[in-house]
Amino acid sequence: MMKTTYRDAIRATLRGALRSDPRVFLMGEDVGRYGGSFKVTYGLLEEFGPERVRDTPLSESTFLGAGIGAALGGMRPIVEIMTVNFSLLALDQIVNNAATLRHMSGGQLGVPLVVRMATGGGRQLAAQHSHSLEGWFAHIPGIKIATPATPADARGLLLAALADPDPVFVFEHATLYPMEGEVDESAPPAKLGEALVRRAGDAVTLITYGGSLGKALEAADQLAIRGIEAEVIDLRSLRPLDSQTVLTSVAKTHRAVIVDEGWRTGSVAAEMSARIMEEGFYSLDAPVARVCSAEVPMPYARHMEEAALPQVATIVRTVEETIGADG
Repeated sequence: MMKTTYRDAIRATLRGALRSDPRVFLMGEDVGRYGGSFKVTYGLLEEFGPERVRDTPLSESTFLGAGIGAALGGMRPIVEIMTVNFSLLALDQIVNNAATLRHMSGGQLGVPLVVRMATGGGRQLAAQHSHSLEGWFAHIPGIKIATPATPADARGLLLAALADPDPVFVFEHATLYPMEGEVDESAPPAKLGEALVRRAGDAVTLITYGGSLGKALEAADQLAIRGIEAEVIDLRSLRPLDSQTVLTSVAKTHRAVIVDEGWRTGSVAAEMSARIMEEGFYSLDAPVARVCSAEVPMPYARHMEEAALPQVATIVRTVEETIGADG
């Protein structure tokens, strides 16, 4: 085990992939000379050269399409899109090509593509750089969605993405890049579609992923002081979505609160709430509650951004209201 940052765990995994597989190359805006917008790819251009670490024009549809073509041709491209908001410019390539080609070709064409992008708010970058849109992508059959919340999962889920024969989109919450944590460099890849219980408890199940995990764990610590033991589940991937781990927990705690930085309407939280209702209704002693971002474009001013995002105090209050609803 070694202590490293979320950013460095990703860089080390990218370096290992470039060294071990000549088919792997990186491509995206500023991934080369600049070292990546979040410095994840810093130093890789000097180590592997411009054929393996390729700076692209500011044209997401073009370079993601090139990544799809390279994957079809037998390469293992890793495409970086600067922020999730910019990925919308490549939706045609994602929805109509990356997600569909295996199915439309009767299994003859695979697209072993990894797409990395930063997501989430909390950095005062306003509405064009701060949204959590991974729930949109989780709606699309044919692609997988990874949402690592720890340095260990930044490594493990990226390894899983690299080994997958189909497109995997990795959403990295931008506030996590400097986070430190223990990473076992000998551990096998994580499993896409497998949630983890990050904290055990019996009073309520807190369900979350990505940048909201830390807030959920902090809320659980505060609740414990008040005598409420919350179980915290990290979904880790949104497609496939691990319902069984959640249902097992809800069968024990009989209450569920979902924390999701996406907008409430049509969110991952809405999907998970529906699954709990459909498959675990009779385990519930209270309605499923959700803590989501305010339904507004993300504000720039810090106090307004903080008010728009899920916060620890809101999670604590929602849990207390949920437990109070038992009667």
